[in-house]
Amino acid sequence: MIKSRRSFSFVLAMLMAFVLVLSACGGSKNNAEGNSNEPAAEAPVNLIWYTIGTPQQDVDKVMEAVSKYTLEKINATITMKMVDWGDYPQKMQVNVASGEPMDIIFTASGGFDYVQNARKGAFMEMDDLLEKYGKGIKDTIDPAFLEGSKVDGHNYGIPANKELPQENVWRFNKNLVDKYNLDISNVRSLESLEPLLKTIKEKEPNVTAFGMDKNFLPNLPFDYVIQNLPMAVKLDTTDYKIVNILETPEMKQALTTMHKYYEAGYIAPEAATTGSTNDLTTSGNWFTDMAQTQPLADNLWSASYGYPVVSTPASNSIINNNSVQGSIMAISANSEHPEKAMEFLNLLNTDPVLRNMVDSGIEGEHYKKIDDTHMENLPASKSYDMPSYSLGNNMLLYLNPNDQSDKWEQFKKFNAEGVDSPILSFNFDSTKVATEMAAVQNVKEQFWASLMTGTVDPEEYLPKAIEKFKEAGLDKVIAEAQTQLDAWRAANNK
Repeated sequence: MIKSRRSFSFVLAMLMAFVLVLSACGGSKNNAEGNSNEPAAEAPVNLIWYTIGTPQQDVDKVMEAVSKYTLEKINATITMKMVDWGDYPQKMQVNVASGEPMDIIFTASGGFDYVQNARKGAFMEMDDLLEKYGKGIKDTIDPAFLEGSKVDGHNYGIPANKELPQENVWRFNKNLVDKYNLDISNVRSLESLEPLLKTIKEKEPNVTAFGMDKNFLPNLPFDYVIQNLPMAVKLDTTDYKIVNILETPEMKQALTTMHKYYEAGYIAPEAATTGSTNDLTTSGNWFTDMAQTQPLADNLWSASYGYPVVSTPASNSIINNNSVQGSIMAISANSEHPEKAMEFLNLLNTDPVLRNMVDSGIEGEHYKKIDDTHMENLPASKSYDMPSYSLGNNMLLYLNPNDQSDKWEQFKKFNAEGVDSPILSFNFDSTKVATEMAAVQNVKEQFWASLMTGTVDPEEYLPKAIEKFKEAGLDKVIAEAQTQLDAWRAANNK
């Protein structure tokens, strides 16, 4: 009996153990199923950002730091691909045509044309995205930028919150100005540069007296219907007539002066083919060039280059499509992550930590804080010297050492004082003349840069260019643009 009870007890114990095992297994299964009902963690996405500028040595290092921050904030990492200035429009056309993976694209009126590419379908219409994921942008950016960058009533990009008017200045390397005690106070016109250029050429033969790249355009009192194409309206127009600017006496005089300067050796022989003057500004081996300005711009340039830069006005302060649409971030039409891209753009335009990291690099390595609002570049900044205007809301940036504390208030005053171009917000639709536009662009590639930089003699090449543009159908394009401008003028009571 004792043996039987022991056998029974053993069997009972084994059965209980088995039940416990089954219960444990069942419990594990139930727990697993319970966890599966909870929302799965969203996998982080990588956003590919194409932007303009000389590729920087430390861009990947900085984007690694940026990605750590954005991963925490919006569960996304950032890959930035920089394309040099002169190569950007053509490279991006190829990328769009080939379906290259892209999420965020820098675009502008004068660089990978914003309006034309929006109409061609390169960018995603973002009205709904802006409303849902970009409320911070709408609360932060000057409304004039968002309104002025609409194409056919819709937003296709987020403009940089920066200077609103376009005002050109002559910039000078102050070391050379001081060295030869040069008076720049009366410099305004292109012709007024001549005695200064002559002095530098004679005394500093190895310095580029007049720096420029293939995108240089003499300053004239016109607003271009399409930037860098010979279709323009005079700023003081009363009849709103579009003219071939190559046929105007103003352009003829400017090109004659430019060729004179080129022949005198003031302009580098490779000006018509070089995509950037970054080497000159990095080395300080230049005397003057032309640039678009903003309040306290001299401080910005001086801090960036590591030596003093001063400037004088070269034009009036004009609000035109080129200034309103001068720096825009669009979302690629083939982006796989448009919502996340808009989240990033919203963060970039509202978060000072992210905006300054993208602009100036890693604190303690590329720059250091002086106080709560001011910073100064460290030597390593030469490996991450970015074009601030192309990277988002400038009014979040730290101030340079010599900047006044009210810098951004000065920006608001500067913006308020700009004068509207007569054709501000008119956007030409070239659909009906697409064939002619393609031919006109080809002629432009053949003649434009060499004429504008003074590389060729306008007495010989200007008539040739005018003839080739006409053969390509420029007159038909101008006629179509004039029809649209007249309709726009009537609709807007101009």
